[in-house]
Amino acid sequence: MLHQKLRVGALLFLVGVNAFIFFALLHESRGEFLVAFLDIGQGDAIYLRSPSGRDMLIDGGPDKGVLAALGTVMPFYDRQIDVIITTHPDKDHIAGIGDVMSRYKVSYLLDPLIESDSPYYEAIKKNANNNIVTAIKARRGMEIDLGRGVRVHIFFPDRDVFGLETNTGSVIARVTYGGTSFLLTGDSPSAIEEYIVSQNGDALRSTVLKAGHHGSKTSSSPIFVSTVAPQYAVISAGRDNQYGHPHNDVIEIFKDNSAKVLSTAERGTIRFFSDGSNLRLE
Repeated sequence: MLHQKLRVGALLFLVGVNAFIFFALLHESRGEFLVAFLDIGQGDAIYLRSPSGRDMLIDGGPDKGVLAALGTVMPFYDRQIDVIITTHPDKDHIAGIGDVMSRYKVSYLLDPLIESDSPYYEAIKKNANNNIVTAIKARRGMEIDLGRGVRVHIFFPDRDVFGLETNTGSVIARVTYGGTSFLLTGDSPSAIEEYIVSQNGDALRSTVLKAGHHGSKTSSSPIFVSTVAPQYAVISAGRDNQYGHPHNDVIEIFKDNSAKVLSTAERGTIRFFSDGSNLRLE
């Protein structure tokens, strides 16, 4: 009798595991593009997964909390991230990257090559060397193909930024999938925003804009926001952070441009799904 119960229990367990895997694969294969602004406190971490299954992480937040956040958007069996972009070497953007590289197999690392003596930056370079990650200097004109029509275009830097202030050298990238697009600006200040407007104009127009520098008034200039003309503005910031992010002036600029403002401090991780034509906020 006991052996029979054990056999039944084992059978039910296997059925449950198979059903779980089936529904996980079914969810993954729905053919949607996922962009998730991860809730990692005061910092930035953005996860992208193409319908092809290829994925990318842009920045890694202020600590290893990014690992738990990734666990909420990646399938449990997926231990690989195809591309990581570090927008600039400030702690709130890169401190968790070393932990990610220790847990996941990473194929490519894109970096603007800004001068920094940060121990977190050194940890990233060490991990890249130890794990044979292909390191690439991020520069304007580069395009990363994540498959099934998802492309990442680099707008900035367009020059050597080695000696620049870290925020000024931030990577600016635009992600496109069909008629939906995301403009991601790191901590770029207003001067750089206005410079890329002068260089690119309407090519910057995007459905979603990640507000520069966590909603600080040093970014999100009126001319930049009006040029991008986003439907959504996402602010990645910690609840009750010491910097007062986001600033009220920035919120008003977005409202004046009819952009709906979303904050990780209020909503937690913010997920967008796109089928190439329509954007769905979850």
